[in-house]
Amino acid sequence: MSAINSSRTSAEIASQPAVWRQAAASLPQQAHALPRRGERVAVVGCGTSWFMAQSYAVLRESGGHGETDAFAASEFPAGRHYDRVLAITRSGTTTEVLDLLHRLKGTVATGAVTADPDTPVMHAADAVAVLDFADEESVVQTRFATANLALLRAHLESEGALPAGVLPLDAAVRDAERAVDETLDPAVPGAEQFTFLGTGWTCGLALEAALKMREAAGAWTEAYPAMEYRHGPISITGPGRVTWAFGRLPEGLADDVARVGGTLVADSAGAPAGLDPLADLIRAQRLAVACAEARGYDPDRPRNLTRSVVLEDGRA
Repeated sequence: MSAINSSRTSAEIASQPAVWRQAAASLPQQAHALPRRGERVAVVGCGTSWFMAQSYAVLRESGGHGETDAFAASEFPAGRHYDRVLAITRSGTTTEVLDLLHRLKGTVATGAVTADPDTPVMHAADAVAVLDFADEESVVQTRFATANLALLRAHLESEGALPAGVLPLDAAVRDAERAVDETLDPAVPGAEQFTFLGTGWTCGLALEAALKMREAAGAWTEAYPAMEYRHGPISITGPGRVTWAFGRLPEGLADDVARVGGTLVADSAGAPAGLDPLADLIRAQRLAVACAEARGYDPDRPRNLTRSVVLEDGRA
C-alpha cells in the first residue's frame, strides 16, 4: 500500500506528523480549556470524537491526573457530578454536543476543543481550545481527531501525568512520520474482514480504526478490547481476514489467530509494527482509503455521511 495518493483525505492523513507538532506547540494557548489536575472530568463527543474521548479518559486517569469518564454526548448521565465537562467537536455544530453544553451551562465548568472558531460551540462552552490548523475538508475525520489526542497527551506530559509505557509525544510524532510512508503487507488491503483490538487507552483507537474502515470503504469491521477477542469475536477470524492489534498483545493471542488461519497485524513485542499506537492509527486510516479506492469508492465522498450531524430543531 503506497503512501502516495491523490485524494484530499490522503493528503490530510499525510499531514498529521506536522499537525501533531503544531498541536503540542499550541498548548500554552489552549490549556485554559483543558482539565486541571485532580478534577473529576467527563469527556464527551460523537462518533470519532467519542472514541478520542475514550482514549484520553484512560490516559488521564491512569496517569494520575484525575478521575475521568467518557460518554457519547447523547448518553451523558443526568445528575452525575463532575468538576468539568470537556466536549470534543470538530465542526462546533453537532446537535447533541451543543444541547448538552447548554443544559450544563452555569452548573459545571465546561470546555471544548474544536476546529472552527466561528461556530456555536464558542458560546456554548465556558472555554474553548481551537485547533483550526487541524481542520479538514474531508467528511471522514482523520487529522483533527488525532490532533486532539496529541494536544491532550502533550498536556498530560507537561504536567508529569503521562502513564508509564506511553511514549512522549515527540517520539509519537517520529513514529507518525514512519507510518505515513510504511507499506502494509499486500494481503491486508485485500482482506475480506477486519477486527481491530486495543488494550487500555488503545481501545478507543481500535474503535476509531473500525469506524474509518466502515465510513470510507463500507468494509466489514469490528472492534473489541483485546482480552475479549477470545470470548466470541475470534469465531469470525479465518483465512482472508485480518486481526489488527493496537497496543500490547495479550499472551498467546498471536498463536490463536494463526491457529484459525487469520492474518495478524502486530509485531512480536506486542506493539503494532513497533509504532506508537496513535501513529499506527495513521496506517489504519491509509488502509481505509486504499480499501475504498479498491472497491471503487471515493474516500472524499463517503456514502450516507455529512461533515456534521445537525438535527432538525435540535432533536433526534
